[in-house]
Amino acid sequence: MKTIKLFTLLVIFIGFTSCSDDDNDPVVLEIESDTISNLYAPQDGGFGEPVSGDFTKFDFSTGATTTSTTDWDIAFRGTSIIVNGGMSSGATDEPERTGNAAAYFENSTLAGVASVNTTLLEQDSVNGAVLSDWYTYSGPPTHSINPTAGKIIVLRTRDGKYAKMEILSYYQDGQPNAEYNNYRYYTFNYVYQPNSGTTIFE
Repeated sequence: MKTIKLFTLLVIFIGFTSCSDDDNDPVVLEIESDTISNLYAPQDGGFGEPVSGDFTKFDFSTGATTTSTTDWDIAFRGTSIIVNGGMSSGATDEPERTGNAAAYFENSTLAGVASVNTTLLEQDSVNGAVLSDWYTYSGPPTHSINPTAGKIIVLRTRDGKYAKMEILSYYQDGQPNAEYNNYRYYTFNYVYQPNSGTTIFE
């Protein structure tokens, strides 16, 4: 009888331990990918006048723009792109950097960037924004702003996660048209790795 009781207790203990181990297993979140179309990033001034105005802030964890002063990863104003990490270059109306975001460019395709090279990550500084060189200016007669082909942005978010993005267009619906003043509309693809510290995109 004692043997049966001991055996029963052992089975219960093993079952409880297994359940406890299962409960402690980390939850692995799925990688997210999406396309953001026509994110409007207006500015005041320009064309020889001082530039000012709020930045349009984007949060990869929600996949949406935000007005939060802290919960943002990357922000846009005109052709300027900044990250929520490092220091302001001194531009008017730049939001305060409260996070640890950083970025670099990789010459590849979005699918071709399989992981993050953390040694290349840089933050904004008094010398300028790390992502300032994302486009090519055509000059006259079109004066168009075109994302430089094969230039993928790789980012560490404000809270230590990672993302990669490819800017597709700076014009509303991807159609440059100076007559309709339809610039400063970003369309981009992105992939977001929501698991902290995981540097691979697969």
